[in-house]
Amino acid sequence: MSVDAPRDPGRRPWVPGVLSAVLPGLGQLVNRQIVKAALLASAFAAAVLVELLTGHYAVLAGYTPRTHGGFFVRGVWGLVTLGTEPRRMSIDGLSAGDHSIVLLINGVIVAFVIAGLVILWIWGIRDAARVARARSAGATAKSPGLSSDSSFAGIVLAPVVVLLLAVTALPVVFGVLIAFTDYNRTNLPPTNLVSWIGFDNFARLLGAGAWGQAFFGVLGWTVLWAVLATATTYGFGFIQAAILQSRHIRHPKIWRSIFILPWAVPAMISALVFRSLFNGQFGPISQFLVDVGITQERVMWLTDPNNPWLARAVALAVALWLGFPYFMALISGALTNISPNLYEAATLDGASAFQSFRAITVPLVWRTTAPLVLLAFVANFNNFGVIYFLTQGGPAAPDYRYAGSTDLLITWLYKLTLDNGLYDIAAVMSIMIFVIVGSVTVWNLRRTKVLQDA
Repeated sequence: MSVDAPRDPGRRPWVPGVLSAVLPGLGQLVNRQIVKAALLASAFAAAVLVELLTGHYAVLAGYTPRTHGGFFVRGVWGLVTLGTEPRRMSIDGLSAGDHSIVLLINGVIVAFVIAGLVILWIWGIRDAARVARARSAGATAKSPGLSSDSSFAGIVLAPVVVLLLAVTALPVVFGVLIAFTDYNRTNLPPTNLVSWIGFDNFARLLGAGAWGQAFFGVLGWTVLWAVLATATTYGFGFIQAAILQSRHIRHPKIWRSIFILPWAVPAMISALVFRSLFNGQFGPISQFLVDVGITQERVMWLTDPNNPWLARAVALAVALWLGFPYFMALISGALTNISPNLYEAATLDGASAFQSFRAITVPLVWRTTAPLVLLAFVANFNNFGVIYFLTQGGPAAPDYRYAGSTDLLITWLYKLTLDNGLYDIAAVMSIMIFVIVGSVTVWNLRRTKVLQDA
């Protein structure tokens, strides 16, 4: 055996991995991967330097994470405690103290950075061991640097991943954490400290009290709204597309252009117009019904608390008006892809027009459009614009907390945050919406085999 054999990492593949675990980049240096070693060491050295420069470690007397900690130490402390000293108002202004929400945001950022460093550390260990194992087996490393295809792809995608984490993941995690605090209008920083309260907000919203009654009532209407709005728009759009596809209709392009107009006009504008038309006090529809003698007095379409289903029916009618052109255009395209030979064969077999429609048209169109119907269900589940601009959630529902009879979960969430400052309950609501919509979306993807083919 050669004298240098014990120091050859190729003979002991675990050595570079252990070295990288002790000091990031050292295993790559032993493997003679200079560029990787320098990048890994620089990343962790930068983290240590940031902590030292942002902290107060020159004087350690009376050390506490709050007073002496740097970016990482104070970030972790703030995430755990959410502060220990509220700010006080005096004649000189607000005193020095902690802002719980700022500490929470900083703590989430620190948690993301630490998670990234941990992932980088684990990757460094595995990479060092993998390269040493490959050399031990007689393979030759492609390069001592980062020129492999996988490494190059990682370098190119890294800025995009960081941007996605900052723009998407960070706000989501922050919103989820708010659900476990008592952050609301009666407990606002900086003069008050926010505290972790566990699942108390979930128990309030999902319990048997007033909040639970409001939540399950609004949830039931939201699901019913999404089902009916999707089914009616799809069914009416199907009928219109089938009629326009008929050879007995003259100038179908003109009719199709007319029917597309409700979809072309912004939904907010249409909702505001319908709100004026169905206004119970001075709307033209109520006035017309009185003038022709159908009703003795004006109908309060959108504001009658004794008849909330009237407002719900109007909302569904408006959703139908706004939504059917989309399915009409979609199904018209699907109908053109059906071979005429299928209808000719059905006619030769003695099938009627309705039987051909039921046995040929409906199954083939449904197979093409079913995934989009589920996406439309998700969109209607969170259809903020139609409800808010048409009824603003009304009419009033005395049994609901800060919600009206036509409020969806998304419009109720808006009211809880911007109108009432109940951020903790609203955060729980956002989690529930995410769970419901996410479950439907995953089921849709699994049904269409998108996840299996990925």
